[in-house]
Amino acid sequence: MSDGNKRVCPVERAGRLDNRIRRWLQNPHKIVGPYIEEGMTVLDLGCGPGFFSIEMARMVGKSGRVIAADLQEGMLQKLRDKIQGTELEERITLHKCEENKIGVSEEIDFVLVFYVVHEVPNQEEFFNEIGVILKPKGQVLVVEPPFHVSKSAFEETISQARNVGLTLVERPKVLLSKTAVLKKS
Repeated sequence: MSDGNKRVCPVERAGRLDNRIRRWLQNPHKIVGPYIEEGMTVLDLGCGPGFFSIEMARMVGKSGRVIAADLQEGMLQKLRDKIQGTELEERITLHKCEENKIGVSEEIDFVLVFYVVHEVPNQEEFFNEIGVILKPKGQVLVVEPPFHVSKSAFEETISQARNVGLTLVERPKVLLSKTAVLKKS
């Protein structure tokens, strides 16, 4: 999902993505809670070390499933180490994306794309692939960092998502972020 021109967060910095301070500032339950119900199949796209994946797995319950997808095997290994031997291991499926393809084929109720889209070289193809796997009325929460993504670049991201048939539903507030919730008709 990167062509080398866009930087991805290196595995060595994974600790910055999952720590108590971030959990306090960007509480996963508060951010994704309004969109996830028990029994859902959800996709954490660009999951990193699992900051959101673990909380999402608790929220979908035993009848639900989280697909934690990342481009880097090292990030997936960090998440694997966290959930190994726990009940969450049954609910979280780890998936390694390809360079320019998500590669998930299951139907998805909810997709989280947190601080990832700015790393994707072809956003229209990216959102098209999400649109294909998203169930009707399924939602996508796009969250981008304001320090990497300008307002105009974020609006272009939303435009790319709309071009493939996703509809803008709301713009929830997330600290240190530009956000949008999009829905499949």
